[in-house]
Amino acid sequence: MRDITLAHGSGGIESQELIQSIFLKHLAPHIQGNGEDAGIARGCAGTFAMSTDSYVITPYTFRGGDIGKLSVCGSSNDVAMMGARPMYMSAGFIIEEGFDIQELESLVKSMATELMRGNLKLLSADTKVVPKGSVDKIFINTTAYGEVIYQNLSAYNLQNGDCIIVSGNVGTHGSMVYCERNEIGLVSSLESDCAQLFGMLETLFVSGVEIHALRDATRGGIASVLNEWAQASNVGIDIEESHIPILEEVRGVCEILGLEPYVLANEGVCVLSVPQKDVAKTLEILHAHPLGKNACVIGKVHINMPQKVILHNPYGTKRYLEYPQGEILPRIC
Repeated sequence: MRDITLAHGSGGIESQELIQSIFLKHLAPHIQGNGEDAGIARGCAGTFAMSTDSYVITPYTFRGGDIGKLSVCGSSNDVAMMGARPMYMSAGFIIEEGFDIQELESLVKSMATELMRGNLKLLSADTKVVPKGSVDKIFINTTAYGEVIYQNLSAYNLQNGDCIIVSGNVGTHGSMVYCERNEIGLVSSLESDCAQLFGMLETLFVSGVEIHALRDATRGGIASVLNEWAQASNVGIDIEESHIPILEEVRGVCEILGLEPYVLANEGVCVLSVPQKDVAKTLEILHAHPLGKNACVIGKVHINMPQKVILHNPYGTKRYLEYPQGEILPRIC
């Protein structure tokens, strides 16, 4: 058995063989459903957050990760951005006929590694095989579910004087995808920042620090996050360009693309809006975690400004950092 065939999606013996030899082989320790049509989560009480997303990235393997890792990190991060501890997931696989079995197993093993890293359990999973040409190799849908441990995070909560913090270097994932597709050898060391963020944020959530808004800067990058916040909270946001952490490799890719790193996707970076009084403690906590070692303040919130993001450069001039328009790079996640 080397390639996926339509029979693997028929529900018959081939489907069972695929489930047993690939999916259960790696995911069984994380599955709650025990072969039933749905899994049961017991002992749930309180407030919960849930997020679902579909992952269609091309290429499906890349430096720093693959679609399996991304599908776990992406959905668990969306839940974490609402102040929740990711606990359970579901997963749906749409696989093209002819897809290599060993490639599939590698992606499933990658998912299992991330599930273990995040202490996540699968409540439900599904596999569909479609005829060649109906889908580009493999798509994965995941839904994450978790208990809220930090309440009332919202894009509508920004307040005058809040400081805007980014947890790490921006634009890395989007730049990496471009390089993978175009085989730019000059930046062969560039890797995706794909990672689960709850481990970095958990200490922050229970520290007593006041957080008004939190968002992972995925598609549209920090430009999308900041413009959404400015409009939702009816505030202006001043950003210092020289304060934004960007890898030199990313700057180089952006010169080739003619793009700004602020609009490129990240998969392991979040943006926080925090009152001035809690900035020092927030940075101390973020810096203590490997994913937050480059965290820094990049700007400030003002209520007496238009609902815009204003980017100040080191030469004393300023301009609007606009909401991204169009598809900057398709199929980045």
